[in-house]
Amino acid sequence: MAQANEQVRGTGAESLRAMLESVLLVVIFSLAFAYIEAAVVVYLRVIFHPDGFSFPLTNFGADPRWKQLLLTEMGREGATLVLLLSVVQLLGRSRRQRFALFLAIFGMWDIFFYFWLKVIIDWPVSLMDWDVLFLIPVTWAGPVLAPVLVSAALIALAVIILSRSYTGRPLNPSRTDWMGFVLCAITVVVSFCVAGLHITEQDFEGYFHWPLFGLGCVCGITLFLKLLLRSKRPG
Repeated sequence: MAQANEQVRGTGAESLRAMLESVLLVVIFSLAFAYIEAAVVVYLRVIFHPDGFSFPLTNFGADPRWKQLLLTEMGREGATLVLLLSVVQLLGRSRRQRFALFLAIFGMWDIFFYFWLKVIIDWPVSLMDWDVLFLIPVTWAGPVLAPVLVSAALIALAVIILSRSYTGRPLNPSRTDWMGFVLCAITVVVSFCVAGLHITEQDFEGYFHWPLFGLGCVCGITLFLKLLLRSKRPG
């Protein structure tokens, strides 16, 4: 019995060490990669916004160089996703761990991205400053606060999923759970995409629908909490 207990403790310690190593690598990678992303944005702003970057982006697409560089930027964003997926494939031991690590890297990368921009060019001035977030398949835009809130939520979810996975108590979402999470994610993405269609207009701020964004976030967190509570029930 004592030997069995010792083996359990050893296995638990090894799992904790493995989780901490993965988390450390994720943090280091996110910090470094976020700096690379921030540097690219600094260069693009010098090219297209020499007089300063501010909304509305009345010159968005006006310069002949926009078409080529926008296509290049879309390719870079696609390559970024491939890179993130490759990293989690190497670090994770199961699909659950890889999924959680992807959430963690995506969230920390996004937050550190704005951290580095603040350090390098003192932007954003406030969390309510607007930014172009993504270009695939259409332009995503919104106040910086919105993606930061999403990223913070993703990091929190990732920590919970990882801790339960490494300690042998993984969450087991049903097909219905997954459908709900996908619908919540789509709702959040739609709020960004709708705003992205109006970034050249003077009243651009009125096109970010905070209630729609909030609905997607709150429903997603609620579904996750229900899944977490359900997993703690005996049997």
